[in-house]
Amino acid sequence: MKKEIIDRFTRYVVIDTQSNEENEACPSTPGQLTLGKLLVDELHSIGMKDVTVDENGYVMATLPANTDKNIPTVGFLAHLDTATDFTGKNVNPQVVESYDGGDITLDQELGVILSPNQFPNLANYQGHTLITTDGKTLLGADNKAGIAEIMTAMRYLIANPDIKHGKIRVAFTPDEEIGRGPHKFDVEAFGADFAYTIDGGPLGELQYESFNAAAAKITFNGNNVHPGTAKGKMVNSAKIAMAFQSKLPAMEAPEFTEGYEGFYHLISFTGDVEQTKVHYIIRDHDKQIFETRKQTIIDLVNEFKQVYGEDAIVLELNDQYYNMKDKIEPVKYIVDIAYQAMENLGITPIVEPIRGGTDGSQLSYMGLPTPNVFTGGENFHGKFEFISVDNMIKATNTIVEICKLLEKRA
Repeated sequence: MKKEIIDRFTRYVVIDTQSNEENEACPSTPGQLTLGKLLVDELHSIGMKDVTVDENGYVMATLPANTDKNIPTVGFLAHLDTATDFTGKNVNPQVVESYDGGDITLDQELGVILSPNQFPNLANYQGHTLITTDGKTLLGADNKAGIAEIMTAMRYLIANPDIKHGKIRVAFTPDEEIGRGPHKFDVEAFGADFAYTIDGGPLGELQYESFNAAAAKITFNGNNVHPGTAKGKMVNSAKIAMAFQSKLPAMEAPEFTEGYEGFYHLISFTGDVEQTKVHYIIRDHDKQIFETRKQTIIDLVNEFKQVYGEDAIVLELNDQYYNMKDKIEPVKYIVDIAYQAMENLGITPIVEPIRGGTDGSQLSYMGLPTPNVFTGGENFHGKFEFISVDNMIKATNTIVEICKLLEKRA
């Protein structure tokens, strides 16, 4: 299984599948279709049935039941795209056998070093086989590790028909990283009673709570005049935007929060005297506090409009997803099954809220309750991203064990 996991993962990550928020098409980048078509071929080759890919890049397939027991149909999902935060072009994965616990030089020339001094969690991986970046790109374990693990689990179940299981559906979705993963997902066609995204981080993560999420895009309009004759005429939009930012609570930002603490996060700030655009994301696990945070943005915009004029500030505020806990708690046995699967494999489950979102956040509100399970990766979205092959195997075995437990439970 180890060679298969490495081969699959390293084959997938070299395909550039970064999504693009500026493109309204689905998928937002052609590389996602390239990977999807490769997966269609591989799904056929391992013996999966009902393999499809639609015009929007959603890949689906079935592993038929091999028992007459009445077992709910379970789904497993991962996303095709990688994050936009750091380049995903020309990914060159490095395999480190039997990690010795010291520094890993990712790029000698640039002096990029993955060090336990900076990332203490590396100490947990001594003796593991790791896959890292080459220091110039992200790795793409989020979420190509999940794809590799699902594919390997399905191939294993097909090769071992003595393992009895119900009907299993798998899906690979585009544009998760830009919040659109489930937007064109056909829940009815997928036909699962519930599902799991294989999209978590370190060993044992099991998550069924997510943020409530919104995005705020604010345009500040100024008036540019030659600085030599600007008195009483110039309106500097960048300064207005800076003043707006200063009104938000400084400690309620990602770099100062953890656990169930929400935040306002300034994603981007671009502009000049004439016009400045800022982009925030707003997050909170508590629905009431989430609504209060959005109202804070609205109230501040209105306050600034009173000073600078109605047309000086334009707000675009949209909800993105909601806390999936509300939809999963009524069927919490699906979390308990994943928990038991991990325990059966000697894995200590870590049940904690996601400080972010997965496709499951939206899918749960579309009628498909979908908790999230670990992949084995860390430091996602940047050049220090890495993943343990040992823990990828454990994630694969967790998928198989969930299927076994569902059969036993029937």
